[in-house]
Amino acid sequence: MISRFRRFLPPPVALSAREQARSILGALLGLACAGLAGMWTVDASSAWLVAPLGASALLAFALPSSPLAQPWPVFGGNVLSALIGIACGKLIGAPLAAVCVALGASICAMFLLRCLHPPGGAATVMAALGAGGPEHLGYAFVLMPVAVNSAALVCAAVAYNRLCGRRYPLAPAAPANPHRTADPLPGARAGVSEQDLDHALRQRDTLLDISREDLQELVMRSEMQAYQRHFGHTDCAEIMARDVITAEFGTSLQEAWRLLRDHRIKALPVINRFRRVIGIVTEHDFLRQADLDRLDGFSDRVRNLLRPAPGATSDKPEVVGQIMTARVRCAMADQPIASLVPLFSDSGLHHLPVVDGNQRLVGIVTQSDLVAALYRAGLEQAGAGRMADAA
Repeated sequence: MISRFRRFLPPPVALSAREQARSILGALLGLACAGLAGMWTVDASSAWLVAPLGASALLAFALPSSPLAQPWPVFGGNVLSALIGIACGKLIGAPLAAVCVALGASICAMFLLRCLHPPGGAATVMAALGAGGPEHLGYAFVLMPVAVNSAALVCAAVAYNRLCGRRYPLAPAAPANPHRTADPLPGARAGVSEQDLDHALRQRDTLLDISREDLQELVMRSEMQAYQRHFGHTDCAEIMARDVITAEFGTSLQEAWRLLRDHRIKALPVINRFRRVIGIVTEHDFLRQADLDRLDGFSDRVRNLLRPAPGATSDKPEVVGQIMTARVRCAMADQPIASLVPLFSDSGLHHLPVVDGNQRLVGIVTQSDLVAALYRAGLEQAGAGRMADAA
């Protein structure tokens, strides 16, 4: 008998205990900020916190990636709904009719103004009943406490979620093509594109509580997982070059350039005495210092850059640490190579230093390494398929 009812239970929440604790603490702090803002701006004898803010806090702190939990829906949805509720409560004498009309009008307005927010439905019902009931709420109720509470909650949500490393508010922006052309990024051309998602969402014709950017990320992660399942788990340690040519912060530009030319490589990881990566220097860094945009006298500028300046001081860079890129993306030795594909294809990277659990350099992976590994995995998979068909 009990087993029949288990199928009606929702699946477990796919959220770590740490994130659940963060959501609970954030909702507590956010609601406290909204209440304090209401107490400071509203007469103590009046309402200083509205009930729908509890639901708004749950959305903003437990579901910060939801389109319904973003700052404009939280603020605009609550304020607009309260305003419509007050107006309907005053204009329509029958409480039930006022509530129904107010709710329908609020949903319509939130759709039009792109601020759909479920707690707004509670705000409009509360306002409609209050405006026509014994409390006789006026339009000032929309400003204080609804607008004050909502604004304080939004400010607290932005600050808290950013401190926790969450992306809030969502800022949908198409990733820039590093080549500055109109073509989509390689990952978008090969996999599910934004147009594909838009077409599927239009066909479904149902509002989903997830942004298109998050949905696209989920699709990409699913594709990576499927690749690993089909082709096996190959990590960076299996394909990386281990005999890595490196430089240090104080390596001269002349020596670094010689290493690049002698070993026919295009990048040098820059490490400290503990072999931790502190930067990377590429051919592009040298050319940028020599002002590649000016063609006249370019070779002379390159030679002057590489030539050590006489004396104790210099007005030009002398060592690698002065021209290197300090913010370096690294891969872990046990990281699956499938996760490197978007880094190389869409982020414009050509080299990825590989580090161990102590963040020490153990190798480097290039685009050529990745292409060769994927090609080999494809051949092995095709060979296994032919053998299965022959059997």
